[in-house]
Amino acid sequence: MQELNVSIKRLDPSVQLPSYAYEGDAGLDLRANETVTIAPFERVLIPTGLAIGLPDGYAGFVQPRSGLALKVGLSIANTPGLIDAHYRGELKVIAVNLDAHEPIVIERGERIAQLVIQQVPVVHLVEVDELDATDRGTGGFGSSGTV
Repeated sequence: MQELNVSIKRLDPSVQLPSYAYEGDAGLDLRANETVTIAPFERVLIPTGLAIGLPDGYAGFVQPRSGLALKVGLSIANTPGLIDAHYRGELKVIAVNLDAHEPIVIERGERIAQLVIQQVPVVHLVEVDELDATDRGTGGFGSSGTV
């Protein structure tokens, strides 16, 4: 398993650092740094009290927690949220309540999202007149069938 050291700073000394729930997990659990109530279909920016220093060639992707999505309808409006390598501000989660009837109460310290850190290449786009042929071609949504 490849390991990577990433600098992290507590902007609030009382917050818990992100951690993996189980060995081998891909996502580090992010926690809310304040208590918020999210009305049905409302979006709220939830601070984590943390900042990270990702090295060049890496990015962070903030993703919903599946249990909260299923149980109460909590998701992330811009999923996955992207953290670029040179961003040094506070990590915040744009949470959205997808339940049509019930508000969601997020308590300070509650796990609200997952942070996945991945290596990303620097891409150099090369303009061409034609793209190479593939078996999919220009087939879009639903092109592979429903089964």
